Amino acid sequence: MIRTIAAVCWSVLLTGAVLAQTPSFSSRIEAVRVDVLVTENGKRVLGLQPDDFEVMDNGVPQKVDLASYEQIPLNVVLALDMSASLDPSQLDHLRSAGKALLGGLTDTDQAALVTFSQVVVEGAPLTTDFARVRTALDEARSAGQTSLVDASFAGIVIGESDVGRALLIVFSDGVDTRSWLSADTVLETAKRSDVVVYGVEIGKRRTSYTRDLTAATGGRLIEIESTKDLNATFRSILEEFRQRYVISYSPQGVAPGGWHRLDVRLKGRNVAVRARPGYLSDK
Repeated sequence: MIRTIAAVCWSVLLTGAVLAQTPSFSSRIEAVRVDVLVTENGKRVLGLQPDDFEVMDNGVPQKVDLASYEQIPLNVVLALDMSASLDPSQLDHLRSAGKALLGGLTDTDQAALVTFSQVVVEGAPLTTDFARVRTALDEARSAGQTSLVDASFAGIVIGESDVGRALLIVFSDGVDTRSWLSADTVLETAKRSDVVVYGVEIGKRRTSYTRDLTAATGGRLIEIESTKDLNATFRSILEEFRQRYVISYSPQGVAPGGWHRLDVRLKGRNVAVRARPGYLSDK
């Protein structure tokens, strides 16, 4: 009964979003926050300070005020495909992977669960009660079609609902077949949020949506052949996210509104830097 009510509530929320076609977020132009992964020869670069970073906002150099590392609690949202195309063994692997990820969280982190088929269900809101999320994982059942776009929107909303660094992991085994929202609407919403999206996809039916979503938020798309090693995949995403820097700056010399193209580099070093390519501001 609880799951049915939650599904109805999400349907109302998403239908309203379609009618409005206006995302509910706006980047705070007073301080821009960017999650950044820095690697050299495949290994994470640690111990960096604010002055080590070079940030260009619409081509204008900015002064980085803060570069924190493993200091901000995480809001981890799992958005998991529960459509009928999942077989029982894949569903077991998915539940196990979700629990493995929960086992890697700390007491100050929060987790939430969204499951999706033809409806989007909030199995558990952001909470430090990981037992509640585990129970929701056990109770989730596969059925119906795939509302991938709607579910990723729901995950972004939940990730932004409390303070902390937000990580959204979206798992799916197919293309969207049932969403109300358009991909463009959710991508625009993602560009206004601080949520970093990692996608995990299995199967041969793919679209560019998940790749576009992860790229827009500075995350990554991981394509797998089997769910057998899903535990390790989810754990590696969490470990990688923890080893990202959070840098922030107050924009200077740029117009406040519209699309801001970001270019994040390390001064004087030829390293790989992964960050969102920009942000949208309504101010």
